[in-house]
Amino acid sequence: MSIKKRYIACVIGTALSSQAYAAGYQVSEHSAAGLGRAYAGDAAVADTAAVIARNPAAMTLFKKAEVSGVISVIKPSVDIYDHSFGQGATNIAPVSFIPASYYVQPINDKVAVGLGLFSNYGVTTKYPNDFNAGSLAGKTSLETINFNPNIAYRVNQHLSLGAGVSLVYANAEFDRRLGALSLAVPNSQPSDHAINLKGNSWGWGWNIGALYELDQNNRFGLSYRSQVDLDFDGDFTDYLGPITGKPHNTVSANLSLPLPAIAEFSGFHQLDSQWAISYSLQWTQYSKFKEIRATSEQCKPGYNGQAGTCLLKKEHYKNTYRWAVGTTYTMNDKWTLRYGFALDQNAGQATLSIPDTDRYWYSAGATYHFNPDLSVDMGLSYIHSKKATFVEDGSTFTSRGKAYLAAAQINYRF
Repeated sequence: MSIKKRYIACVIGTALSSQAYAAGYQVSEHSAAGLGRAYAGDAAVADTAAVIARNPAAMTLFKKAEVSGVISVIKPSVDIYDHSFGQGATNIAPVSFIPASYYVQPINDKVAVGLGLFSNYGVTTKYPNDFNAGSLAGKTSLETINFNPNIAYRVNQHLSLGAGVSLVYANAEFDRRLGALSLAVPNSQPSDHAINLKGNSWGWGWNIGALYELDQNNRFGLSYRSQVDLDFDGDFTDYLGPITGKPHNTVSANLSLPLPAIAEFSGFHQLDSQWAISYSLQWTQYSKFKEIRATSEQCKPGYNGQAGTCLLKKEHYKNTYRWAVGTTYTMNDKWTLRYGFALDQNAGQATLSIPDTDRYWYSAGATYHFNPDLSVDMGLSYIHSKKATFVEDGSTFTSRGKAYLAAAQINYRF
């Protein structure tokens, strides 16, 4: 295979990575209280204003206005081993900080409104610059923030409905190095750039939810958050020139990327004055994510001779499920304790840029109530990922991963 064809075949490895530590490139870290029970029951529990991120209908449970601020920290440990070159890359996912904030305002005993600022999708991974498979790996970064106003209406004593709109801002960068391809490129090093693509985008979406209360101690939540289609406008740089026809050439390019739809069913049951159980089943429509395609009229001759195509990588994604179960124990009027377990199903066929596997969440948390209006939540989780061995571009790789999550949240009612 010529260096031009090898170069093009490798740079299309640009894709999103799974190291947000949820399926695919999803972000689940919305609240510290939820983290303590592995987010089990989050569409029905409504113990803080962060319920906006899961089910707007549950805002009718609030009797007073409430504001919540959250900071989550993810410390992943993800290692990749290249069997073909006998080379490893450690800690390819850096420590990440995920902020969120929420506000719920009851209008009367039937209507409530709220605003959430949080993220449902995002990821950052970075391989060493001299990694031999750098043309398939490199750096991948996606950051999103969702501005999500909502309204809820209590139909009767049992049923509440809610709806909202989402304005999503996203920023992305994909950077790839030559790696082992430098052996075929005169006067080059493995750490030299192959391609770079960066851009930003705005997108719109919507969400709906329902809450059914059997009685004061038993309720169910059902919610749906629509797909958001992002059309990135950015710059594509072709450092060697086989795609744009000129080395070190930067052209304007477009990249389309879906943020998949999410549906969730949750239940909450207060068993007695101290113990409660909760559970969730979450579905994510990853089957709509079929390819990574960047386009520009200036990409000539283009990817594999396809004029106008700068990057193209087919994806093999499927719809995924996440199961979670949790318990809440009210120790006294000051302390509430939580425990939870979840299974997060992998979303796609493992690749270097997306080493996706099933994940197991083990969570615990607590709330300290300073008074009836002021409380602080804390949550911890250990996530274990299954080992994955896969083949990409004729080479065999093995990925191993785990992660530690911590979150703190302050809540105030007024």
